[in-house]
Amino acid sequence: MIQYPDTNWKDYELLDSGEGEKLERFGPYIMSRPEPKALWNRSLSAKEWSRLCHTRFIPGAGFGKAGKEDSGSWERLRKMEDQWHIGYSNHEGLKMDLRLGLTSFKHVGVFPEQAPNWDYIFRKAKTLAASETEKPKVLNLFAYTGAASLAAKAAGADVTHLDSVRQVVTWARGNMECSNLDGIRWIVEDAMKFARREARRGNRYQGIILDPPAYGHGPDGEKWKLDECLFEMLCTVNEILAPKNSFLVLNLYSNGYSALLGETLVQQAFGLGTETKMESGELALSDRFGKALPLSIVVRMER
Repeated sequence: MIQYPDTNWKDYELLDSGEGEKLERFGPYIMSRPEPKALWNRSLSAKEWSRLCHTRFIPGAGFGKAGKEDSGSWERLRKMEDQWHIGYSNHEGLKMDLRLGLTSFKHVGVFPEQAPNWDYIFRKAKTLAASETEKPKVLNLFAYTGAASLAAKAAGADVTHLDSVRQVVTWARGNMECSNLDGIRWIVEDAMKFARREARRGNRYQGIILDPPAYGHGPDGEKWKLDECLFEMLCTVNEILAPKNSFLVLNLYSNGYSALLGETLVQQAFGLGTETKMESGELALSDRFGKALPLSIVVRMER
């Protein structure tokens, strides 16, 4: 399974890719960012990239070593705002407004290849909301600026959004308000600590979304290393995911991981039964010249 964002998304486009970079348009602005997976040649000339770009990211020393990203800086080439908004909608009724901005780690507040996950979460949460007597509870761990949380909320779910960084939770709350939504529960905490506590309390969720980083820290200095912590996290999530009428979305960016590895991790952590459905694959972008850029792996499970 390889999935791409819908080509009808007017506010995002991958224009070109190659030579370790990608050229993207977010709304009215075009930018160049490092992309280690773009191993091929560019289709446009370097002069054309410079002509089109509003800004480009210049990485600091050591960028990409050990799976980590050192901070860098943005070089402005044309006039642009420090913050701006883009919209996202699909044919099923999902509509979101997302605030973007230039951060010191090359990110802008949204990962566009995640659009197929937003569509899936919206569709599953909407189905559960229509079939259950109570609103389905959805937990988004490592939730960043919250597009997946907004998709679940827009579908009628009772959403808990958790991230260890207060600033990005504030960013996510702003996205909720701009999208004319409300009622998301905001938590700034270490994801593992929270999941363990929910398991002890016997709390259950109908949907759980996991998009963990390769490395990270909780608000109190708790250490997260994907290779060492992921399986334990999945085993804990198994305790808090409802045994029936529930779904899991696991997204992984680690370069050393494959869809098959993600699928095996989920199988072993959840002890899948005959009534469980699972799919796995890659989320990718395609530029104007047809070059496919795979960026993450995804595993989705329903039971």
